Amino acid sequence: MSRSVKKGPYVDKKLLKKISGKKSGSGDVIKTWSRSSQIAPEMIGFTFGVHNGKDFISVTVKEEMVGHRLGEFSPSRKFVRHGGKMQKEIEAAAKVSASAPATPSK
Repeated sequence: MSRSVKKGPYVDKKLLKKISGKKSGSGDVIKTWSRSSQIAPEMIGFTFGVHNGKDFISVTVKEEMVGHRLGEFSPSRKFVRHGGKMQKEIEAAAKVSASAPATPSK
């Protein structure tokens, strides 16, 4: 369910306070844990360090990002891969065949 139009977009008050004292594009990373905050037009040009549960991932806000959440640009889960032992053997065989020099045809 989306947020009410009457309430407006949710932006963390602490985050807006951190932005108000700085210039956009200054290169300073603004650390935040507020992944649920929506990106407002005032945030364009700033670089945020969005916490993903382990460390901070740098997100530079562009014009196309307005209206999205900060957490969308900082993935919190790491995809390992499917397959296990058999998949590793298949990938290793493919890597060896790809790195083998091709014989020129006459």
